[in-house]
Amino acid sequence: MSERNGLRYGLLGLALLILLGLLALVINRPEPLTDSPTPPAEPPVIESLAALGDKAPSRRDLNIQTWQTAEGTKVLFVEARELPMFDLQLTFAAGSSHDEGIAGLAMLTNAMLNEGVPGKDVGAIAAGFENLGANFGNGAFRDMAIASLRSLSATEQREPALQLFNQVIGQPTFPEDALARIKNQLLAGFEYQKQNPGKLASLALFERLYGSHPYAHPSDGNAESISAITREQLQAFHAKAYGAGNAVLALVGDLSRAEAEAIANEVSAALPKGPALPRIVQPETPKAGLQHIEFPSNQTHLMIAQLGIDRRDPDYAALYLGNQVFGGGGFGTRLMTEVREKRGLTYGVYSGFSAMQARGPFMINLQTRAELSDGTLELVKGMLGEFISSGPTEDELHNAKRELAGSFPLSTASNADIVGQLGSIGFYDLPLSYLEDFMRDVQALSVEQVKAAMARHLDPEALVIVTAGPTVEQKELPPPSDKPLEQPSAVPEH
Repeated sequence: MSERNGLRYGLLGLALLILLGLLALVINRPEPLTDSPTPPAEPPVIESLAALGDKAPSRRDLNIQTWQTAEGTKVLFVEARELPMFDLQLTFAAGSSHDEGIAGLAMLTNAMLNEGVPGKDVGAIAAGFENLGANFGNGAFRDMAIASLRSLSATEQREPALQLFNQVIGQPTFPEDALARIKNQLLAGFEYQKQNPGKLASLALFERLYGSHPYAHPSDGNAESISAITREQLQAFHAKAYGAGNAVLALVGDLSRAEAEAIANEVSAALPKGPALPRIVQPETPKAGLQHIEFPSNQTHLMIAQLGIDRRDPDYAALYLGNQVFGGGGFGTRLMTEVREKRGLTYGVYSGFSAMQARGPFMINLQTRAELSDGTLELVKGMLGEFISSGPTEDELHNAKRELAGSFPLSTASNADIVGQLGSIGFYDLPLSYLEDFMRDVQALSVEQVKAAMARHLDPEALVIVTAGPTVEQKELPPPSDKPLEQPSAVPEH
């Protein structure tokens, strides 16, 4: 045996002796000095929502503070010390409903905010936020446009992040090269939309629902309107719609009231000076009827709608809860049960109220096999009429309330969630106690109250319907079954 192998076996023997000694020590270890043995650890128990009974899960208590800056910006603030960061969101009444005949102007203005400021191009702006560990966000919709900032709250990161954010929202230069690039991206998107029957149906539906109202045209505009928009028009829209008096500032995070006031004053002062824009007028009731868009596909898109409510309607909670039973809650709703699970007609069918500054749409949306589209449409219309006349059952309402009680705390689970809620509360002039009021109102609703609210706002004879798909010979619907003969495809066409 070599000297190296002898040394190796010697070390192994020594290790074995040490191991045996430790084992003997463990075996002969004295009992702990206690009157009772330590009980074995119990396995973790998976708790069910049923264990809550009728008690709603706890959620964060928000102490919402509000004030107005000297320039007229409304501020909502929640102090949250759990994380060393803050979230800020500016909400402007600067959505496409304020395009004033230039479709896409609001969206394009918002998209161009971070494309250039004095002395910095889009790359320098992005690098500036990234180097500070900060994040800038923006977006434009029918009612509103937003700009947001997330940053660490320490002074050395907070101050330069706010300085850059204030330049972006207050001094955008709208460079011509960036404008041309974004226009080309949008034009490519419009070409793609021509191959999407669902998008074509949606565009036609809003035109039918709203006619000459500002909600009628899409937020993105169209190829003709986008091509004609100039840099000067963007500058003029920014000066008018991004004024301090037209903004709501929501702020959540690791800040004191004094620090929040300082931030709000700094952001408000960076915006153009100007008042709030007028509220959007209510739309006229549209003419009911069906429009078909011919499209070569295997499936047909069905969009069924009518005007719903605005965001401040007193029936909002009742309609929200009723829709959760009918088609807004995913699996287990009446629409999913009857249309998908019992007949296999669709991959998914959903309904919902989009409550906006003016009356938004109530909409049912699905796609089904083209040869069954007529029967599916009649089935869904009949289900809506029956739900309006009969309302939900006691069990359906009870289950919907419990589901909302379990999911509603997620609406304030993070600072980003809270800042979004604050933005909506401020923009739609809701009470500061809105989140508590909503859950209280939902839990107090009866079947008759929900039924009455649905009947007040929905009429099965007043539906605006748009379909997009091929014209083919129709077949009868299969009868309902616990195991439908033909299951829906796993993935919708579009």
